[in-house]
Amino acid sequence: MKYIFLFSISLFSMFAKAQTDNQFTSRMYFAWGYNKEWYSASTIKVSQPSLGNNYEFKDIAGNDKIGWDKLFQRPLTIPQYNYRFGFFLKKHPTWGFEFNFDHTKYQMTIGQDAHVIGTRNNAHIDTNIVIQDDYIHWKLNNGANFFLFNIMKRFYICGTKNGILKFYNIYKLGVGPVIPHTENTLFGEKNKAGFQFGGFNTGLEAAYRLEITKYFYIDIAQKVDYAYYYGLHVYEGTAKQSFQTYEIIGTLGVMLPYNKKKDKPAATPVEDPKK
Repeated sequence: MKYIFLFSISLFSMFAKAQTDNQFTSRMYFAWGYNKEWYSASTIKVSQPSLGNNYEFKDIAGNDKIGWDKLFQRPLTIPQYNYRFGFFLKKHPTWGFEFNFDHTKYQMTIGQDAHVIGTRNNAHIDTNIVIQDDYIHWKLNNGANFFLFNIMKRFYICGTKNGILKFYNIYKLGVGPVIPHTENTLFGEKNKAGFQFGGFNTGLEAAYRLEITKYFYIDIAQKVDYAYYYGLHVYEGTAKQSFQTYEIIGTLGVMLPYNKKKDKPAATPVEDPKK
């Protein structure tokens, strides 16, 4: 899989005019949106000691399942959604912190030829097998679920004179846990599907943000993420997997502006009673 890394289009921010604090009025925000993913090829390593199994699916292709193409026909949390909660520092308003969650869906692509190598039933195996949903499937379909704690840097690009519209670049870098929903069938043997702690991920995100008044904004973002999963539940054992993800993300957000200090009223002069 080839990634098209488009963060370079954000270079406009480097040529922006000198930035001042009055260009950064938004402080705290919450956002909700939806996403589209592309995944790198990966290897799934399976260990089932009680069954005499220790094998790998080599260079497996995976795909997402967007769901938002039928957004108003199902609950809002069924498609691949995302939310963010963040704030920028008052004394250093170009810097901030964010809690970031992407509900991403990962599925082993049905119909592909998979190279399986290792030990199965205590015997060596080295063969190709066609992935079929009723015999072999691998899904993190109720979420590959990336959680990130991000540090952010924002750059003002331009805005209207009255401040109703402002345009920014925001860059984010973070690390955090993955909480996948594991659902799989390996050679006809199903696991007990469910959510679990499954490892860690790290991500880099670049967003264009259009602020509309002091209270609303729209983000269009790109993100690259590396996730490492381990201890994933399979029938009578565990598995591990790692892959890279490229995301396109759209969100709508609500903001709270910085509180402005009110000027203290001038003290009323006290008349001298001797006069």
